[in-house]
Amino acid sequence: MKNIILIGMPGSGKSTLGVILSKKIGYGYIDSDSVIVAREGKLLCDLISELGNDGFLAVEAKVNSAICASRCVISTGGSAIYRGDAIEKLKQNGIAVYLKLSYEEICRRLGDLKTRGVVLKEGFTFRDLYEERVPLYEKYADYTVELDGLSIEESAEKVRKAIEREVNAE
Repeated sequence: MKNIILIGMPGSGKSTLGVILSKKIGYGYIDSDSVIVAREGKLLCDLISELGNDGFLAVEAKVNSAICASRCVISTGGSAIYRGDAIEKLKQNGIAVYLKLSYEEICRRLGDLKTRGVVLKEGFTFRDLYEERVPLYEKYADYTVELDGLSIEESAEKVRKAIEREVNAE
């Protein structure tokens, strides 16, 4: 049975929407960021600080590549798309859904990036990060679902409808 892999910017609702979506479609739920925290025993922001961006991305890719699940909604970290091999491994048993939001909507939702554990290159603004990542999300997405202006419940329902054929085909 295929997994549903949620990708998108920090603040796009991957974790919150993932829990709601999993209940709507009768799937399990895995938050890859939570798996990293549990495995490493440290917060994401602390790992990024200690390991640097590349070191953190290596840990994230290793965790994502090791996820072995069926019939689960998997919320990935926003930086998961930097390691295409790990995303492709996840997609061997799943479909990737890009939770697309405008830059303005993401900014409205986000708090402090440093405490959130966001991989941000030296000298990059959040706008730079957004513009760098959007093409990568689009590249790996099997489905893109635009969520601007929707509540979390409305967003989960829109994603459910977008992937309905995939879920019902099982």
